[in-house]
Amino acid sequence: MKYVKPALLGAAVVGTAAAAARRNRSAAGREDDASRWLTVTVNRDEADVMPGGTLPEPLDRLAGRLEARVRPAPGGRGTELAVRLKDTPPAAAVSPLGRLAGQDPRQEVRTALREAKALLETGEVMRPDSPPTTRETPAGKLIGLVTRRSGGEGVL
Repeated sequence: MKYVKPALLGAAVVGTAAAAARRNRSAAGREDDASRWLTVTVNRDEADVMPGGTLPEPLDRLAGRLEARVRPAPGGRGTELAVRLKDTPPAAAVSPLGRLAGQDPRQEVRTALREAKALLETGEVMRPDSPPTTRETPAGKLIGLVTRRSGGEGVL
């Protein structure tokens, strides 16, 4: 009886990982997926987002590898900042295994875009407490192992 809860939790994690892999396989065939624009809406004026045509930090350190555009957000709600890689990443890097191994260059772009939005709107990037304030359980370690490679974007 004491092994039922861990077994159910393990089955749920495996099922979730299988569903994510199936979703990624079906999306991997789309050619536009690797070269699509990644966009955030920033609650600032266009002149503040890219002053003098310069990308905000931390996107600026990736500027040689990126295309960028800014335009007013619909409804006058700030500015849309969109970036994408100039070169299409290799298929092996964007595959589910490449993502788990941390080889997908789009993960770095997504993280930099999210951090740029935070810096422009609040002046700082919030980070979680380190070390965490709770004690990790065996199930938490398993979930942490799976989600650690989600690239900080909420997607495995």
